[in-house]
Amino acid sequence: MAILNIGKDQLYYEVHGKGEPLVLAHGLGGNHAIWYQQVAVLAKAYQVITFDHRGFGNSTDHAGLGRSGFVDDLKALLDHLQLDKVALIGQSMGGGTAITFASQYPQRVAALMIADSLHGLKEDAQVAEIMDKARAETAQLSQLDRVLGAEFKQANPTQALLYRQISSFNQTDKTNLSGQYAAQKVAPQQLGELGFPVLFVAGQDDILFPIEAIRLVQEQVPNSFIVEFDHCGHSAFFEKPVEFNDSLLSFLQMAELQPLNQSVHSNSAGYIHP
Repeated sequence: MAILNIGKDQLYYEVHGKGEPLVLAHGLGGNHAIWYQQVAVLAKAYQVITFDHRGFGNSTDHAGLGRSGFVDDLKALLDHLQLDKVALIGQSMGGGTAITFASQYPQRVAALMIADSLHGLKEDAQVAEIMDKARAETAQLSQLDRVLGAEFKQANPTQALLYRQISSFNQTDKTNLSGQYAAQKVAPQQLGELGFPVLFVAGQDDILFPIEAIRLVQEQVPNSFIVEFDHCGHSAFFEKPVEFNDSLLSFLQMAELQPLNQSVHSNSAGYIHP
C-alpha cells in the first residue's frame, strides 16, 4: 500500500507478488479493491500492480482532470516503480486508460488485455450504431444494473452487494466523471500494429458494450484475439473470475510473460455454467 504524489494529488497503488509485472486498471464502478479475485491468484506467479484512478478509492483529483489525467498518472506510476515494460489489463473505463497509454507508449507494453470495453477506440458507422443504441438504453440505469448481468445478480445477491459497497468509496461516478482520454481516439487497425498482442474479453450479455460491437472491433485489430463468456454481463472479471483469470494467464504465457510457477491455473477440465 503506497501513495504517489502527482502535483497536488495523490495516487494510491499496491504491489503484490514477484515476477513479470502486470498492471490492472479498474472500471467506473470499481477501484483497486475490486480486483480481489484476481490479485490473490495472479500474485502467485507475477508482480501485480493495482491502483485507484484519480477521483476513485483512495486517490484524489483536486485538479479536476478526470479521464484527462489517467494516462499521465499511469506513466508516472510506472516511472516511479521503474517498470520499463508491463502487461496492461484494463476493464471498462480502465480499458480506455490502457488502450490510450498503449497507443502513446507502445514500447512500454508487453501485452494488452481489453476487458468489457471499447473506450478510447474509434467507432466506425456499424459499431457506432450498436453503441449509440446501447448508450441510450442504459443511460438511466443504476450503476449496479449497468455493470452486473441480471442472472449473476439474482444468483449472487451477496456478491452484488459487495460490488456496490466497493463502489461506494469512490468520489467519482458516471454523473460527474470528466475529461477525455486523449484528443484523438485510437483506430483499431493502428492498435494491432504497435508490436504487442491484444486480447479482448467480454460477456455475451453485456448491455454497456454489446458483444456484437466488440466482435466487430476485434476483427479490425491485427494480432488480436477474443474470449467470450456466456451467462455473463459487463464485469467478466467479477462474474466469471476463474474463467477470466485462466484466460488472462494463458494470454500472458502466449505473450512470453512466463510465470514464476504453474500453480496459478485452475486446471479445470471445463467450465460449468448454470
